[in-house]
Amino acid sequence: MQAKPVSASRTTITELMIPAYANFGGKIHGGILLSLMDKVAYACAAKHAGAYVVTVSVDGVNFREPVSVGELVSLLASVNYVGRTSLVVGIRVESENVITGEKKHTNTSYFTMVAKDAEGKLTEVPPLVLENEEDARRCLESIKRKNLKAAFSDEFDNEKNRLDLVDSLQLLEKERVVLQLVQQKNYQNS
Repeated sequence: MQAKPVSASRTTITELMIPAYANFGGKIHGGILLSLMDKVAYACAAKHAGAYVVTVSVDGVNFREPVSVGELVSLLASVNYVGRTSLVVGIRVESENVITGEKKHTNTSYFTMVAKDAEGKLTEVPPLVLENEEDARRCLESIKRKNLKAAFSDEFDNEKNRLDLVDSLQLLEKERVVLQLVQQKNYQNS
C-alpha cells in the first residue's frame, strides 16, 4: 500500500455563521461546531484512506472562545497519525469577524476515525508520510495522547471496580451536592 503525505489530505472547510445556528445567548451552538468538525474530519480522513470512514471518538473538545453570528468559521484538518485501520485527524477551528478582520482560535479537537470497506468491515489505511517537523510533532503528540487515554481508561475502570460507596461518601462532603440516600436495611427471614 502506497504511503500518503500529510499534505495530500489536508482539508479546510469555511462557513458563514448564520442566525439559525445561534443559541439563546446569541452565540453559535456548540453542536453546530461539532457537526462541522465531524464533516471536515470525515473529508480529511476519507481522502487519506481512499475509503469510507466513520467517527470512533472525539478528544479534546474545548470551546476556548465563543463564535458569533456573522463570523466566518474555518476548520483546518490534517491526518496526524494512522494505525492499521484508524486515523487521528487534528482540527483547528478559527473564527473571523469579516468586518474587522479579527481572527480567533476557538477550538482544537482530535477525531479518531476508522476506515470501512464496501461491506462495512474495517479496512487498512495507507501509511502516513511525515513531511516536516510539525507533522512529526503532531504524530508524536497523537501517540502520547493515545497512550494516556488507554492508561486513563484502564485506571478509571479499575477505580470503578474498587469503589466502595459507603467508604467513599465522605468525598461528597466538600462538593455542592445534597445527599438524600435512603438507607436500606437487609432483613433476614425472622
